[in-house]
Amino acid sequence: MTARRCCITLLLLAAAGIRASGAPPPTAAPGDNLNLRFADGIVAIVEEKVITVDDVRHEIQPLIAQVQRDARNEEDFNQKLEQLQDQVIQQLIDKVLIIKEFHKHKEGEDEKKIPDSFVDNRVAEVLNEQFDNDRSKFLAYLKARGETMKDFRKDQEEEIIYHYMRQQQEKSESIVSPVRIEQFYKENKDQFYQDDSVHLRLIQLSRANGDTDDGLKTKAGAILARFHSGEKFEDLAKEFSEDTKRTKGGDWGWMSRTNLKPEFADPLFVLKKGDTTAPIVTPDGCFVLYVEDRKYAGIQPLDQVREQIEHILNTQTTQASTEHWLERLRRNGYVKHF
Repeated sequence: MTARRCCITLLLLAAAGIRASGAPPPTAAPGDNLNLRFADGIVAIVEEKVITVDDVRHEIQPLIAQVQRDARNEEDFNQKLEQLQDQVIQQLIDKVLIIKEFHKHKEGEDEKKIPDSFVDNRVAEVLNEQFDNDRSKFLAYLKARGETMKDFRKDQEEEIIYHYMRQQQEKSESIVSPVRIEQFYKENKDQFYQDDSVHLRLIQLSRANGDTDDGLKTKAGAILARFHSGEKFEDLAKEFSEDTKRTKGGDWGWMSRTNLKPEFADPLFVLKKGDTTAPIVTPDGCFVLYVEDRKYAGIQPLDQVREQIEHILNTQTTQASTEHWLERLRRNGYVKHF
């Protein structure tokens, strides 16, 4: 038996011993089939690290509620849950390989190490954010998980290493040439079609008991007179509007024609930037709409979408590069699935 196999055997026995000690496993989540998939409690061995069912369950637990919300029925939930389990298992495997890559050094070089101060700061952040700086709660958490402070610090150090290595990998692929951007634009122009849209601000005057249409129009007309004399529509909306966006100067953001009722869209979409509608009277009250800005229907010019394309290409390049990097680590590492 090789030294590695001997080490792995010892690790398996150690893992079995932990389960035999009588400590009950965490309560399974609804639909959790991990114990059925991995009857011996071991999911994988990566290098000299054992990944257990409990490790996977710890990562999955916070995500279960979202899976339940997304699932159409029980069968769909179980399918999505198993997919999530597989993703988490692969992430845990990759994490071990990435940390190994960090520590790998050439002959004559010093071994890389995260400064203790970085780990100290990370532990302090966790204590503050997750335990309200209550050390007794923190120590109770460690005890419940069967961890020592040394174990916890090692976990935090590995988290720092993992995220550092991922960031370094992504940074190495952060430059996209102008030629690639222009080529992508030419080949995917349909992606950059935009509907006719308006950056809308409005003033709403709600109808009170006894208010007539003419009375509301008179109030709106007085506000419009102040606008035409040079006051900002935003300031007038903060002063007079009775809608939910009053404190934001009546700002409703970008709206396409389909976002609005015809009685608002029809007069609004004939206007130019900086124009207002005449008072629009409805059973609820009176409205004045203002065009903060306009985007006309059609393909957006390259200059307007250059940053968007750069982000798309950056993401594609980073994903492909990261996957190649991970494939290399997987080929060069020892991974045994169960």
